[in-house]
Amino acid sequence: MEKTVLYKRQQNVGIITLNRPHRLNAISETLLKDLIEQLKIAGDDEKAVSIILTGAGKSFCAGEDLKETSAGKTMGQWLREIDGLQETQRTIMKLGKPIIAAVNGYAVGGGLEFALSCDIRIAANNAKFGFPETSVGLTVTNSGTKLIAQIVGLGKAKELVLAGDIIGAKEALRIGLVNKVVPIKDLMGETLRICKKLAEKSPLSLRLTRIAIDQGLHSSFEQILEIEANHMLLCVASGSQKEFVEKKLRKMKKN
Repeated sequence: MEKTVLYKRQQNVGIITLNRPHRLNAISETLLKDLIEQLKIAGDDEKAVSIILTGAGKSFCAGEDLKETSAGKTMGQWLREIDGLQETQRTIMKLGKPIIAAVNGYAVGGGLEFALSCDIRIAANNAKFGFPETSVGLTVTNSGTKLIAQIVGLGKAKELVLAGDIIGAKEALRIGLVNKVVPIKDLMGETLRICKKLAEKSPLSLRLTRIAIDQGLHSSFEQILEIEANHMLLCVASGSQKEFVEKKLRKMKKN
């Protein structure tokens, strides 16, 4: 049976694809296991500088599979799903590489949480976003309440999560939920363009900068100064900055 999540590398870009297109890539216990597995493979792939997370077919991820939910789940199944969702978030946070969501179609519920976990979100013009949990008697599970508030602000976050509204790509861009909106035919091309730009940077610098930004959200001013100083010293001690400084100087001479 084909995996519900696929991984391939295109030059120096790892591409993770949610692969349940017949269910709009809705979340299942198997999909969560496969996603965690493929995230770890991508993280360990030394040739992949950055990662793209996307969905096969017409949707990024439609969230909870309501067909499975309506059939009835045991408490044990719910607990395993919650554990899988939260372990996915932990794995993304520890990935050590920039991860970009390329969102087509629906990114709702847990699917929106997957996108929010990514560092950058590029949306096709047909993308739709929202948290419908309150409409089906559930709650947000995978740190979505924290991430959405950090990204769009507390007031707008409460409106989206409490009301359960589904918004389009244009509104998502306006409120800062996504970084860019492109025609669907250009979605992967634009996302790969950003990854190509990241590939020109130092992998160590990317990893440490990603950590500093995330930790800065929870650190005092003095703590983040110490984190940044330590990261700078790690870069200098590694010696890798010499290669990138020389590359930058050569580029400046050409211009």
